[in-house]
Amino acid sequence: MKKKRFDPTIDWTITLLPLGIIAVISVVLMLFPETAGSITGMLREVFVNKLGFFYIILGLGILFTAVGLAFSRHGNIRFGNLEKPRYNNFSWGAMIFTSTMAADIVYWSLIEWCYYYSAKPFAKEAMTLAQHQDYASAYPLFHWGPIPWAFYLLPACAYAYMMFVKKRKRQTLSEACRPVLKDHVDKKAGKLIDIFSIVGLLAGTATTFSLATPLIAQAVGKILGIEPTPFLSIVILAVIGLVFIVAVMKGMKAISHLAGICVVIFVLLIGVFLVFGPKIYIIETGVTAIGTVMNEFFRMATWMDPLRLSGSGGSGFPQDWTIFYWAYWIAWFVATPFFIARISEGRTLRQTIFGGISCGLLGTYTSFIVFGGFGLHLQTSGKLDLAGQLASGKSPSEVIMQVFGQFPITEVVLLILILAMIAFYASTFDAITLVVAGYSEKNMETREEPRKKLRAFWALVFLLLPIALLFSDSTLSMLQTISIIAAFPLGIIMILVVVSFIKEIKQDNGKINK
Repeated sequence: MKKKRFDPTIDWTITLLPLGIIAVISVVLMLFPETAGSITGMLREVFVNKLGFFYIILGLGILFTAVGLAFSRHGNIRFGNLEKPRYNNFSWGAMIFTSTMAADIVYWSLIEWCYYYSAKPFAKEAMTLAQHQDYASAYPLFHWGPIPWAFYLLPACAYAYMMFVKKRKRQTLSEACRPVLKDHVDKKAGKLIDIFSIVGLLAGTATTFSLATPLIAQAVGKILGIEPTPFLSIVILAVIGLVFIVAVMKGMKAISHLAGICVVIFVLLIGVFLVFGPKIYIIETGVTAIGTVMNEFFRMATWMDPLRLSGSGGSGFPQDWTIFYWAYWIAWFVATPFFIARISEGRTLRQTIFGGISCGLLGTYTSFIVFGGFGLHLQTSGKLDLAGQLASGKSPSEVIMQVFGQFPITEVVLLILILAMIAFYASTFDAITLVVAGYSEKNMETREEPRKKLRAFWALVFLLLPIALLFSDSTLSMLQTISIIAAFPLGIIMILVVVSFIKEIKQDNGKINK
């Protein structure tokens, strides 16, 4: 009897087709960077300037829906039959923070304020020093605040319900849409949803790697006394890949341990910045920034800057940043909420929503207030014009390195930064690799983990597009556009997931535990 060439338990279409699409995109980016830049420029005009309102409306809609469900009687729905949650509060909170956007948080909290310091939010032409400071410290908290976490936590509740209450064996976005799409999930519509989802996720994660890897290269170059090059960045990607491949092969237990290590290194880095930095300034700026976000939340959440279209001025600030960030988080909803769902067994919907937001904000706000506040003090005190250097063409990594140059033990602090970013990268990509590998499984029980060969395969795929983007010398605008384009169909899929979830819990009312 002949041995079958292809394993029938693996969904080969979902496994290989996204790889083919990403391979084609990678080749185009490497061989035809100018053509790729022109195409992304045209697509940016459509998806940002013409359809940008979609992302803004979706963000508010998801947040209101998440909070509304948490306060409703459905907030008592428990995911699974465990008497107490599978993971304790610390382990659960650590994994939510380190396995979601933590790899990006370290990078952006060091440099994001710089972009906003020179910008003109709300089209203000004349701004005082205090206003520059307030908006530069507040906008990062808004862009990493409740709306982005709602993009993760509401779908996470939908997936947890699907896995632990309905006990469905497939763990894909298309399966989460079954209450609305019904049997179409098993046909072409379902395949298209999952293929779009994986390609969109790969595009979003590529942006993460491509922005932050050069910073690690700069830090390594500084310590070793060598020039940072694209080759060094690729070596660093390979090291990160090796770390997260080893961890993901070990499974959930290793990911949980790695998350704990990440938190320890993160706290150590925060401590260094507070010990050597202007503590009172950082605290007061952080408190002021939180107040600014609370006072102007809905203005920030709805400002579209329509003056840019009339020729009467306008800065395009929300298009460059708010829409980019909403799209960025949407691209990750393909996998990250599945991971949050997996570790939330035994918790209620209300606990998952409010607990997740609390843990997420604790991590993001601490990072941006401390790291961003340190750099902002250098700017406002006149020690370094970091925002001016960034605006004049210096790379973000070069600007960040000047921040670390202010420490008396620069090399030691840079070593902590390198360890933190590698650990965060590994923890984040362990989580999403574990989830996406599950897409390739046709039949996976709730508590099973995908096969090791599938985990290893997807871990390697995640490194393909970032390397291509490093070779293509992609600009920030190009990277932002890739995320925004990928997120548009995913935003529509997110709506389907949420509508399906609400429809199902209403139909099941009275039939399940509350």
